[in-house]
Amino acid sequence: MNSQQAPVTLRRLFFFFIPLGLSALLINLSHVIVNGTLARADNPELILAGYATAMSLLSVTEKPSVLFRETCSALVRDRLSFAATRQVAFIVFGGALAFGAVIAHSPAGHWVFGTAYGAEPEVADAAVNVYHALMFLSVFSGIRCLYQGVIIYKMRTRWLTIGMVIRLSSMFLMSQYMLHIGVTSSQQGAIIFVFGMVIEAAVSWFEGTKLARELPREADQCEIRRPRQVLRFYSPLLMSSLIVVWVPPVMNALLGHTDHGTLAIASFAVAGSFMNMFLGFFSYFHQISLQFYRTHPELVRKFVLLMAFIPASLISIMACTPLGPWILVHVIGVEDRLLESSVHALRAFIPYALIFPWLDSLNGIILSEGQTKLMFGSQTSNAMLTLVLIVTLTLALPDWTGALGALAQSGGIMAELALLAWLYRRSKRHIRLGAHLRSTGKGAGV
Repeated sequence: MNSQQAPVTLRRLFFFFIPLGLSALLINLSHVIVNGTLARADNPELILAGYATAMSLLSVTEKPSVLFRETCSALVRDRLSFAATRQVAFIVFGGALAFGAVIAHSPAGHWVFGTAYGAEPEVADAAVNVYHALMFLSVFSGIRCLYQGVIIYKMRTRWLTIGMVIRLSSMFLMSQYMLHIGVTSSQQGAIIFVFGMVIEAAVSWFEGTKLARELPREADQCEIRRPRQVLRFYSPLLMSSLIVVWVPPVMNALLGHTDHGTLAIASFAVAGSFMNMFLGFFSYFHQISLQFYRTHPELVRKFVLLMAFIPASLISIMACTPLGPWILVHVIGVEDRLLESSVHALRAFIPYALIFPWLDSLNGIILSEGQTKLMFGSQTSNAMLTLVLIVTLTLALPDWTGALGALAQSGGIMAELALLAWLYRRSKRHIRLGAHLRSTGKGAGV
């Protein structure tokens, strides 16, 4: 029986969701492999700084490519819609490659890292050198996400976990080779990372291409035929992501001007990475809503209700019991003032973890209905309120260190959920009103 025709049960939702969560968790290990390899160099501070600086720019430039996972899983229902989505995707990938080439092979790279990022000359040089390899990553990341969209739509989510396991194994083998020949530059970290991404993209392409060929040529329920239709869905996602992605650097800059700037930035980073480690598994609620809400809304609500409180419960246990500080000390190596500030920041992230599953689920519903303009509005409000809160809190409570950033982000996500829910209800009312007017003939001539 075709996976799309199999009966949808709560058990099936869990089997769909768990591989997605595992693949998200495993992503963190890829960074551990690279950083652990570079840390064994003779001059680890410079090499790690050069790699981290280049990766901070990649977090911005890779985002347009990553969005094709959601775009493809939401829009592609036949071969014609896949061809239209793929055409837009490869235009975006070409733009990302061109941008990376400018950073790697022109004076613009030294200006970005040396002036805009404020890196020291040696670190800026190392970051530019990293981009000679890293410029290709957005392309392979985008290919991976494009075909993962088909894989997710066809309910073969285990392939995301399989691909990540193969990627990590490849990265580990490459890291051992780098250690064998000697780690002498930041670029070696980028080579390890890009090599792993190429492998994962190949796995996704292999399975995704096979599934794409099995799609009908033209499905009756699918209206996507041209790239312009894809852009109407994709463009609001792109614009909102480009706004949101600049919030963390601005927050770090503002935290650096508090009474204990270095401690504030460090504790916010530790608490944020700790929270993301637990939240990562639950970062695919939107795919549950996207794939199942329109046909099985009650089942999706039941699934979300069962799972949504787990992230906040885990963060609360870590932040409010001795278990969290013990892990921070013995696993991460955090001590003294940084330990205390990190725990306080983690407590301030509890509202964020509580809100996130509901927001992500609502985002999935909106993606399934193609109303991505609503997400642009809500995510913009999140970014604006987060920045307003961080400015206000740093002025009012400058000694609260990393908790300031966590509180600002928690407030921002609350605003995003509230506005998105209001916008969605208003949109549904307008749709119902329009349908009523058309059915009664009152909308004629308007």
